[in-house]
Amino acid sequence: MSNISEAIRQQVRERAGDQCEYCLSHQTYTMGWLQIDHILPVAQGGSDDEDNLCLACELCNQYKWAKTHTVDPETAQNVALFNPRQQRWSEHFTWSSDGAEIVGLTSCGRVTVIALNLNNQLAVTYSSTQLDRGWLASS
Repeated sequence: MSNISEAIRQQVRERAGDQCEYCLSHQTYTMGWLQIDHILPVAQGGSDDEDNLCLACELCNQYKWAKTHTVDPETAQNVALFNPRQQRWSEHFTWSSDGAEIVGLTSCGRVTVIALNLNNQLAVTYSSTQLDRGWLASS
């Protein structure tokens, strides 16, 4: 069972700028609280150390669950998911030309888009709405 202190939770939230570190949804425009995610799940030996924690929206966190790797459809290789503590979002992802979908630029980006279902219908509708209102800022 995870026992993350409130101080660590606040540090993770501040470091992330109050936005999901996977899909970039901001707390202000998310229905529900952003959650603390264990990048390496506790069930797989992950710790509550701040360097193993990131901020995630409920959808991303639920889709990720205990996943750490997924097969890249382009290379057929088993690839690690995006790690917000070790990698930069902009090196692995970009927005589609209409700005509604997240596109994986690398194997890591592609498998993360798949594993976290970043372009599910709810997420795409949400991104489109954020864009229309000028709320979405890419990282």
